[in-house]
Amino acid sequence: MRKRGCYKHLNTFKMNFRKFGNTDLLVSEVGFGAWAIGGGAMIGNTAIGWGQADDITSIKAIYRSLEVGINFFDTADIYGLGHSEKLLGHTVGNNKDVIIATKVGNVSRNDEFTFDYSKEYILQACEKSLKRLGRETIDYYQLHTARLSHLKQGDCLEAMQLLQQSGKIRYWGLSLNTYDPFDEANYLLENKLGSGFQLVLNILNQKAMPLIKKAGAEGYGIIARMPLQFGLLTGKFDAGVNFPDNDHRKKRVTKDVVDACNLGLQPVWNLCEKYNMNKTQLALSYILSYPEVSTVIPGIRTIEQAESNTTGLIQLSKEDMKFIEELGTTDFVKLMDLIREKEV
Repeated sequence: MRKRGCYKHLNTFKMNFRKFGNTDLLVSEVGFGAWAIGGGAMIGNTAIGWGQADDITSIKAIYRSLEVGINFFDTADIYGLGHSEKLLGHTVGNNKDVIIATKVGNVSRNDEFTFDYSKEYILQACEKSLKRLGRETIDYYQLHTARLSHLKQGDCLEAMQLLQQSGKIRYWGLSLNTYDPFDEANYLLENKLGSGFQLVLNILNQKAMPLIKKAGAEGYGIIARMPLQFGLLTGKFDAGVNFPDNDHRKKRVTKDVVDACNLGLQPVWNLCEKYNMNKTQLALSYILSYPEVSTVIPGIRTIEQAESNTTGLIQLSKEDMKFIEELGTTDFVKLMDLIREKEV
């Protein structure tokens, strides 16, 4: 039986801030993931959102997030097909203390989800994002899951550099794909391009850990997304959970995935008693215990989530970090393989 200790709290409605790599951006260690407030958008028969969202509720969540110290908001032009950007523009677009990051490259055309990393498209898309956001400059602009072939072709890199030179964006980087992010990240690192990476990091998916260490050492900012793995790390799902057709989780978070994760995660959840915290707090604390991480961006769409995602966060002990990391290279690999099967 492990003894409960006294642990340093990172914040209790008192936000800490971290430097974003070698930039002059000082970001709240918990940011606002703005995918869900885009609503239940569809491209053809494909859900690209998290189900229906109420704009009034979303706006209240944004303002509450500001009150608890969040200054970093991450969105994309594809989220709600522009609706997420519009909401941020309406609420915080003219707030110079707010840092806004958005993304480009994921496209809806002819009712199909596709990609466009051409120079012409990126330049045009940036102007549209600026208009929706109500800003003259985007603080941090990201190529949305561009692959190595796009980077080597060079159009997208030239576009980002032109936008930076013209003052349309302050900094740029790459939002990496979920499962195999290394080739694209290493290309930017080797060529000293961009200022940061957005990548998946959570208790279940620790695959990017070597990249985080390397990029952090090279002065790149790190945005950790999917900290709760579609909600599986909140501990709130049971086998009967069911999502509407306009929620992308309907095909991903199935009964077998929920059952396997609830059982497989039990050794980690035993730490909640030790630290006197809930599962969401443990999941977020794990990520923020890595100094290389600049900010973690849980999805926020209610006042309650704005509050719960920013309270009770602690620095985990080295012993417990090692324990979770060992599970990440053994038991959790099987769980991620099961989750990945649902992507096909």
